[in-house]
Amino acid sequence: MNAIETSTPTLDQLRASDMTRQTYEYWFTEHGHVRSPFPFYIQDNVRENTLCAFRDWIAKLNPKAREEINGEIAHEKFEEILFQQAMALVKTDDEVLTLRFPFLPRVGDNIDGGGMEGREGGNIVRTRQLIAEGKDEFLQVKAKNTATGEMWDTRFELP
Repeated sequence: MNAIETSTPTLDQLRASDMTRQTYEYWFTEHGHVRSPFPFYIQDNVRENTLCAFRDWIAKLNPKAREEINGEIAHEKFEEILFQQAMALVKTDDEVLTLRFPFLPRVGDNIDGGGMEGREGGNIVRTRQLIAEGKDEFLQVKAKNTATGEMWDTRFELP
């Protein structure tokens, strides 16, 4: 989609577009280093809700704005809407965290503790929690060392 046409596309046209198909393919499948942040149980609904919300967004654009929309802008907006729609459908706080930060460690993930005492070798993420301090956000992660069974935690500032 290089530019938004003068008329609002139908849902079938959006469904058939390369942008839509490629976005869903990327975000709803596993790619080794990139895992889908979208739980399986919401994927059908989020697909349809995203198409409707994106079509509505296009319909509200004035003609000048439509002329300025290129493929990159349309794709960014489509992904933004995709994640917004998913947030409304997930059931747990941890699923919200996964959608907000899809590339960060998740509960059950194996992480390397590096050379830090008590964290050497393999560790498994047991919990994670968002902590707000003023305008700053931190992710607190609790992990269990697989060799010793000891729990440890850390936190880091979120972007």
